[in-house]
Amino acid sequence: MKRVLIEELKENEEVKISGFIEKIRDTKYMVFIILRDISGTIQVSIDKATKPELVEALEGVIAESVIAITGVMVKSEYVKQGGREFLPNTIEVLSKAEALPIDETASIDTRMDYRWLDLRSEKNQLIFKVQTALINGMRNFLINNNFLEIHTPKLIATASESGSDVFEVKYFDRLAYLAQSPQFYKQMAMASGLERIFEVGPAFRAENSNTNRHTTEFTSFDLEFSYINDFTEVMDMEEALIIAGLEEVKKLYGEKIKEIFGLEVIVPTKPFPRIKLNDLYQELNKRYNYQVPEYDIGDMNAEAEKLTARYAMEEYGHEFIFVTDFAKTKRAFYHMRKDDIPQGYDLIWRGTEITTGAQREHRFDILAKQAKEKGLGKDVEFYLQFFKYGCPPHGGFAIGVDRLTMLLLGLPSLKETMFLFRGPNRLTP
Repeated sequence: MKRVLIEELKENEEVKISGFIEKIRDTKYMVFIILRDISGTIQVSIDKATKPELVEALEGVIAESVIAITGVMVKSEYVKQGGREFLPNTIEVLSKAEALPIDETASIDTRMDYRWLDLRSEKNQLIFKVQTALINGMRNFLINNNFLEIHTPKLIATASESGSDVFEVKYFDRLAYLAQSPQFYKQMAMASGLERIFEVGPAFRAENSNTNRHTTEFTSFDLEFSYINDFTEVMDMEEALIIAGLEEVKKLYGEKIKEIFGLEVIVPTKPFPRIKLNDLYQELNKRYNYQVPEYDIGDMNAEAEKLTARYAMEEYGHEFIFVTDFAKTKRAFYHMRKDDIPQGYDLIWRGTEITTGAQREHRFDILAKQAKEKGLGKDVEFYLQFFKYGCPPHGGFAIGVDRLTMLLLGLPSLKETMFLFRGPNRLTP
């Protein structure tokens, strides 16, 4: 008999369901099981008098064991599990569990040690349903707007893709590096004439950071597109992309998120507020007495990001805000400049930067000059080749999927939103 999901059960139709035992309760006349699969839970009611063989089959079985049951679902006003119960005809024990080494009170790091058990909860499984909907909404938006999905290599030959440290990898008779982003290859795609591309894939940062929003491996949602007039078109594209993703989440899981996380999924309106960095400094100083530290002038730090989100809500009633006009010393060499100002932005949401985007420099001579200015030579020679034979003006950005999910659901750490977290002190499970 083919298995069906609990949410698909129809009244008085004999079917097979399978899942984990969430709870098992043995009373004088009955055995009650709460069975859980990815779609939900249902009460299974076993009458000891009429089904002694089923009781026998459950001997030694405890919570979190896996079983398969055939039977029928019936409606019952006495059952709390959605007014439905399952009356079994057969039970097969697929896997007996031992007593679990963790419970919901365990610390986050202990839960990470037993991540496969931690992920069994409804709350944690909802995180990945939401993340899937978010990515799917964004991906469908791009495909409907003539973007192509590509997959760039994660083993690269040079270590100068960004300012972050890189992981070295032994690659046959030489060293290779794990890619910090697909940036160079996204731009190669522009030089290839693909015009509009995106990628959802892993990125690696060898930063010895132990904050709630940093990780050594994460999932990045990247895009790049050609024939733009200026970087405001990149901001426009990101606005539409984020709205599409959040609309999909709200449609599929808005009510469930409200029930489990106590949060409303807010789909933002266009346009998102936009402010120049120096103007922002003045506002933060005037409103909150914030003075940017000397070493952060021309950029933003975590405290400034939090205050910027507060400012956006107070001034514009908006959760998102673009910040532009960063110092060239704080931006990558491949950002186009106008009047010596990088033509890019950071996007702040709920007190955290979620994107750095920009129009890229596509003219070979200027790009080579800016690379030299940053002290980059041989490491970017292969990259500069992309621009010697003609390349259209283009721009793009990247969004960290894990960070976006964390902010969406109001979670305290990236550890919650990643299937398996990787940090300076964690390589297992």
